[in-house]
Amino acid sequence: MEPSTLRTAVPRSPRRFLLSWWPWRAIVYLATGAALGALTAAAVALAIVLSIYVVGLVLLAASLLMGIPIARWERARLRLVDEEPTFDPHIRVTEQGVRAWLRVRLRERVTWRELGYAVINASILCWIDALVLLLCLGTVFFGVEMSLTEPGVPTHYRVIFVLASLLFLPIAAYIIAAWAAGRAEIVRAVLSPRDAELDRMLNEVTLSRSALAAAFDAERRRIERDLHDGAQQRLVALSMSLGMAKLDLPVDSPAAERVGEAQQQARLALEDLRDLIRGIHPQVLAERGLAAAVDDVAARSQIPVDVHLDVPRIPADVESTAYFAVCEALANVARHADASYVRVEGRLTDTTLILEVIDDGSGGADPAHGSGLTGLGHRLAVLDGTIVLDSPIGGGTRLRMEIPCRHSA
Repeated sequence: MEPSTLRTAVPRSPRRFLLSWWPWRAIVYLATGAALGALTAAAVALAIVLSIYVVGLVLLAASLLMGIPIARWERARLRLVDEEPTFDPHIRVTEQGVRAWLRVRLRERVTWRELGYAVINASILCWIDALVLLLCLGTVFFGVEMSLTEPGVPTHYRVIFVLASLLFLPIAAYIIAAWAAGRAEIVRAVLSPRDAELDRMLNEVTLSRSALAAAFDAERRRIERDLHDGAQQRLVALSMSLGMAKLDLPVDSPAAERVGEAQQQARLALEDLRDLIRGIHPQVLAERGLAAAVDDVAARSQIPVDVHLDVPRIPADVESTAYFAVCEALANVARHADASYVRVEGRLTDTTLILEVIDDGSGGADPAHGSGLTGLGHRLAVLDGTIVLDSPIGGGTRLRMEIPCRHSA
């Protein structure tokens, strides 16, 4: 049976395993582990002996950080018997200087975990490494040496003892590889845990997702500002110019009629542009906040909407997400609910913005049926928000949305 850690390129056939480099790699792994532990123990012992002098005290203080280089060396050594990549769990220090580096490292839990590993390695594990190598390899070489050098032993007995010692060699190789595998699992679990790597990757994904959401929101604001200050103002000026031109023309002339039609088209284009701007990022949201923006949406809704939002100004990304979530919920009500009344409620707790959209429609809303709730959930998920849906058939719908909001604007 082959050790579980020696998994990526280990030959599955026992014969191929014995003829491969893996037994030798396991031997080198245990030998270097024993040497590293012995050197660590010797260095600490020297620091204790010299502690009566200032240099010894400095060495003892520095030994608190000895786990960091030892752990780095252990992660590098791990590649001898485990081809899965390792990672450094330490936080990257962005500030310059030794003091900043020490401040960060001494506050990290992983630093003290690595120190604990270094102590256990120097006091226990390295000696087990040495013992396994001595017992396995020493038994083989001692048996061969005794068979060849012991006086008074008949030749045929010498041959039998040599063969028996050499037959133990494959067993020794498997014992060494098995302990190397177990040793590597200990190192990975303590110094390069897979769950910590997954947590780090999840952290990076969450941060990048938040950064993308913030960048997207900033781009929406820029587009809205450019349209408001550029194209919209030009259309307003065009409509006014057409109105002034119409005043200079005879009332019943064909030219006046065409100028009037052009002015009407300019007004329609202006209304479409204003609707587009509101869809991108309404100016009222940026200037007056979520409550005023939802009031503006309610005033333009085809269904009567009663708004009760007790929400102060909050961070822009939360405010924008909440606004568009409410807009999407109201649009779903108008398209699917067959409701005659909608109520929007909202409040801000210490850590969460809570919004509820309640209607008296036909109910039976189901995200699986393409009611827009899936997209709404994806929108809230960008900020780790959640939705709770209560929609019995014939009993109306209550949509509750919660968005983390830990800081005031």
